[in-house]
Amino acid sequence: MSEENVERMVWHPRPSAIVAALYTLRDLDVDVAILHGPAGCCFRHSRMLEEDGMRVLTTAMEESDFVFGGHKLLVNALRFAEERFKPSLMGVVGTCSSMIIGEDLEKAVADSGVKCKVITVKVHAGYRDNTVGVIRTLEAAMLAGIISEEEFERQKRVLERATEIEKRVGAASSEYIPPSKGDSKIAVAERLLELLREGKRGVCVLNAKKETAFMFADILRALNKVAKEEQVVNIANLNKNVGLKRIRGYAERILNELNAENIKIHHITGGLDEYAVAGERAAKIICEEYADYDFAVLVGVPHAVLPIPSGFEIFSVTNGPRTVEPLKSLGHHHVVLELDLHPKTMGATHILPSEFGDAILRLSKRRSE
Repeated sequence: MSEENVERMVWHPRPSAIVAALYTLRDLDVDVAILHGPAGCCFRHSRMLEEDGMRVLTTAMEESDFVFGGHKLLVNALRFAEERFKPSLMGVVGTCSSMIIGEDLEKAVADSGVKCKVITVKVHAGYRDNTVGVIRTLEAAMLAGIISEEEFERQKRVLERATEIEKRVGAASSEYIPPSKGDSKIAVAERLLELLREGKRGVCVLNAKKETAFMFADILRALNKVAKEEQVVNIANLNKNVGLKRIRGYAERILNELNAENIKIHHITGGLDEYAVAGERAAKIICEEYADYDFAVLVGVPHAVLPIPSGFEIFSVTNGPRTVEPLKSLGHHHVVLELDLHPKTMGATHILPSEFGDAILRLSKRRSE
């Protein structure tokens, strides 16, 4: 291995392109996804996706299939899926096992004779960037006529930007980043309430990724419940007109809930799949319109909200144990971790309680009694 390659290695575990492909099929409203590989491949994420309404099957490839091929296994899986679940749309995702031996996914689909549309994704886990799995899935969906070329190009641009941000200031920015549980939620909530009692003004930026917004939005909601109306400006990537239908629906449901509670979003920065570029838009709004404010609460993907004016006290909430240290290095004063947020938001249809949001509300209530 060359010295150049050693310098840019990331040694801690990183997300898989196969998992990314599966989640993207879910976002495309695929009814059944078939993993062409061993039964245990991506087991945890497959189970989570089934809780979110997408059936996930495997072809259960074994050692002999790694040598002689698993074409018949995939043909049978496709026929079983159509007969059992009557899907309108299916997806087939390659794995390391099937892709290394050169399995022909399209031929298996043709040989199966299934009637519904099938998106075939040739992907494996041997990529440094998990976004490769997303891009390949979206490209296959475009070729199948599921999404437009314009939507594919838009998605590709924001995904490439997301990858760049992760490598520059996120969880892929260093060779090894130790996982962290972040700061004490109670202590951080106390400090935030102290600023509000002093009459300080702040901005709250919801810059979340897809379904995670269902819990991150709770923190924005909690902050607005304990602050005076003129104290907090809300900025969020909740554009309900951008992205795939499922993701637009997430934004619409969250906006409806916030509106019902008279919580106003003052600035919309993009869709829930645009967190990479939406973060920059949020930072620009803050710099141009609220540079004289006192604090910022950044929830979701805080490291994409750059730059924040100097003099701000920054509160960040993330769900990534390996993003805590990079956020601290960026100068964020308080970093709170909502552990296991992603599994909790799978299949969500409304805003869910968060630990930090609960801490804010409970401490505020206790002080008012």
